[in-house]
Parts: sequence; structure tokens; C-alpha cells
Amino acid sequence: MLKSIRVATAGEALIDLVDRGDGLLEPCAGGAVYNFTRALALQGLGTAYLNPLSRDGFGRRLARGLADSGVLLARAEAIAEPTSLAVVGVDAEGQPAYTFYRQGVADRAIDASTLSAATQSLAGLEVVCTGCLALASADEHRYLPWLKACRARGLTVVVDANLRPAAMPDAEAYRATVRAALALADVIKVSDEDLLALAPGQPDLLLSARELFELGPAQYVALTQGSQGAMLLARDGRRWHALDHAALRIVDTVGAGDCFLAGLVAGLLDNGMRQAENAGLCGAAAQRALVRAVASASYCVQRRGCVPPGRHELECQMQQGTVRVVEQQPALARINK
Repeated sequence: MLKSIRVATAGEALIDLVDRGDGLLEPCAGGAVYNFTRALALQGLGTAYLNPLSRDGFGRRLARGLADSGVLLARAEAIAEPTSLAVVGVDAEGQPAYTFYRQGVADRAIDASTLSAATQSLAGLEVVCTGCLALASADEHRYLPWLKACRARGLTVVVDANLRPAAMPDAEAYRATVRAALALADVIKVSDEDLLALAPGQPDLLLSARELFELGPAQYVALTQGSQGAMLLARDGRRWHALDHAALRIVDTVGAGDCFLAGLVAGLLDNGMRQAENAGLCGAAAQRALVRAVASASYCVQRRGCVPPGRHELECQMQQGTVRVVEQQPALARINK
């Protein structure tokens, strides 16, 4: 029996050609939105993916990966355009670097009206999510009108900045499009690297994260900081910091941020985000969501590539009790907009 669809995602689905270090490239299903979509469904949320996929071999592989994770393909029929590609190098610390090949590709063969129509067909929908390559300035006509329509419908909007400045020809136009998308979000996710790219020369990352509330109506900003864990900031000034105190055996960080966001969205929904949008979640509920997010990322980084935890694996990760949250004093007053 098909579960009720609560979350719809839109954005890139591509094949990562990962440099193995021996002169060969290993093809892996990927893309931030694709990874996030799978991770959401594996955590038990009814999830739909809105973009089309190619009928080529890579596209069939991407479709299988989504179907095996329990994701509904809003556009089930494959199309002729080829699959997006990314060549991925991983440094000594497990950090990936990407080169993208995305002209005339399947996941970009969509427009705002098609996205909106697909979204409207999902009667029980609560949340829409996008980010990363969907925030390219060349694609703003696809995604920004769709996000505005989703807001007008009363859906919760989640945007993952997940910047890729090296892949964008016009840095200023790119930053402007990212900010425009963040201005439509209820929940924003950024990394420390994202903030440095969004606000070059601003050394205070916490201040930069708080300033994102000034862009629009966001109630929460999640800030990931690699080995230093993650923060969840609320519009009313509250903030929590979570860190996994275990000695993790890190294989690489591919997909860690995507798994983090999946855990956060699932945790926020399970703890009543939709019911408490205006007042905000209580501190205990926000902490539970943040613990789930960090535990989800911790599971991923101990495996090669993006391997999201299923619900059982995530529960086991959380039961270890190594992820702890400290509630801190408000850094700034509530931001009203």
C-alpha cells in the first residue's frame, strides 16, 4: 500500500563519477537533492521526486535507486535527454570536489508550471524541498516561481543552500538566486562553507547564519560545521548545538549534509513542525530533531559514498547516545519580518 506523500523534492539527480585514485572513475548515483530524497524516504516519510529522469542506463539506475528507497516518481515516464554527470575527486580528509556536466540533461527538462502541477496533484503534501544545483541562476525561472506557488498554497518550504560556486560562471548572480530562494524558505540549511561563499569576508559564522532570518519568513536555520557538529537556530533567538562525541571512523563525507537534512526534516515533522509553525517548537522537540539529524550524518560518513540510514539503522545510531545537545543562551534578539 502506497504511503501518504508528505514531502516533495525537486532538483538534481545525477551520476557521480568518483575518482578512485587509480586512474579509473566509479559511477555512483548522486546529486544532493537525489541523496536527500532517498534519505527522507528511508527514514519512513512518504516522499515524491518531481523531476524527470533519462531513459539511458544511468537514468534507469537513478530510478531504481529511488524506487528501492520507497520514493514515488511524480513523472514515471523516462525521457530522451541524457543523465547529468559530475566528476568527483576526494581529498585526504574525505572532502569531495565536483566538476559538473549539465547541459541539455534530463533533470533540467522541467519548468515551473510542470513542477506546480505535480505538486498540486499530491493531496496530502505538507513540505517541499530543493537546493544545491537547483539554485543556479540559470534555473531560477524553474524553481523560484514554483517555490512562490508552494508558499501561496501554505506548504512548508525547505531550502538547502549547498553552494557550488566553482560550477557557476557568474558568482554574483548565483548568490542573488540563492538568497532569493532562501527568502522563500521556512527552514534553511547551510554549512560553514556555504556561509563563507554567501558572505565573503564575514568571519562570524553565527552572525552570518542569524542574518539569514532577515531574508524572509524562515523559522529555523540549521548550520552544519563538519567535525564541530551542527547548530539549529530559531527565529526567536534560541539555539542548540549538537555534536557526536564518538570516535567516528570517517570514510568520506559524500552525502553527509543530505542525510543531515533528511534527519532534520523528518525530526521536525515527527515533532510537530506543521502544527507549531507560528509559535515554534518547544526546546525538547527541537533538540530531538537536531539529534536525529546529526545521527543521520554520522551514519553516512562511516560508509563510502552517500549511504543513508534506514529507520532501524538510525534508531540504532541514536541509541548509542553519543550525540548530545547543549541549549545555549540566545545570541541575538528575535528577528521580526
